[in-house]
Amino acid sequence: MFRYTKLTAVREILIWVITLLGLLPFYILIVTSLKTDQETLTTSAVAPPSSLDFSAFVEVLTTTGRNSIPMSILNSVIITGGAILGLVVLGSAAAYVIARRTRRWTTITFYLVLIAIILPAQLGTVPLYIGARSLGLTGNAIGMILLWIGILLPLSVFLYASFFRGLSTEYEEAAVIDGATPTQAFFRVVLPLMAPATGTVAILAGLIVWNDFFNSLIFLGGSTTQTLPVAMYTYVGGLVSAWNKIFAVVIISMVPILAFYMFAQKQFIQGFAGGLKG
Repeated sequence: MFRYTKLTAVREILIWVITLLGLLPFYILIVTSLKTDQETLTTSAVAPPSSLDFSAFVEVLTTTGRNSIPMSILNSVIITGGAILGLVVLGSAAAYVIARRTRRWTTITFYLVLIAIILPAQLGTVPLYIGARSLGLTGNAIGMILLWIGILLPLSVFLYASFFRGLSTEYEEAAVIDGATPTQAFFRVVLPLMAPATGTVAILAGLIVWNDFFNSLIFLGGSTTQTLPVAMYTYVGGLVSAWNKIFAVVIISMVPILAFYMFAQKQFIQGFAGGLKG
């Protein structure tokens, strides 16, 4: 029988203190974004605003030009969504072949995938940029989508292959007996069962692509297809001390990825649980 002791009370208090300390930066972020320009400079960072002022959000969301925040959000959504779609389709198909074939080349391919995960992508930035520029893939969303698919495909294949190896072949065999082709069995039977793995791939890839600054700055620099991190960097650099507007930009950048995580967190958690069991 559970007994509530003094030690338990101390643990709970420590947990609450740690939680509040962890939430303090978010509190400061939200509170500061809702202050006026004058309050931001004259009041404490933890002091609440005298009245809720959303003018910083309005000004940020109505900016125009190459570094427009709304347009940057749209560009980031297009690039992130396209990269996730490509990684799910290509990664699952490649991993399915690797996991279901017993030939020697599939084992070698799987180890090459592991090596590709370990190697830092920054080592190939210069040749990648030269090749992308010669093909006309710099400064546009299509080039960035293809770039991220190439960079994150090894991770996607590795995650899917781990799940496919733990999935019984009875599902595919039953579908083939019912008259389905191997392609139909994969897309209609096997891939839906991989929802936890798909959620894991989508969230990990989404976080990486959405928050990327380095590759977006290199491959999209000077173009009108700026992603949100690059636009934020330029925007924040011009504001200097307008912390309410700077924090408003940060909050706006967090909302889409947090919403996506809340939508796919069930599959994400199931994916990690299935990976640990395997």
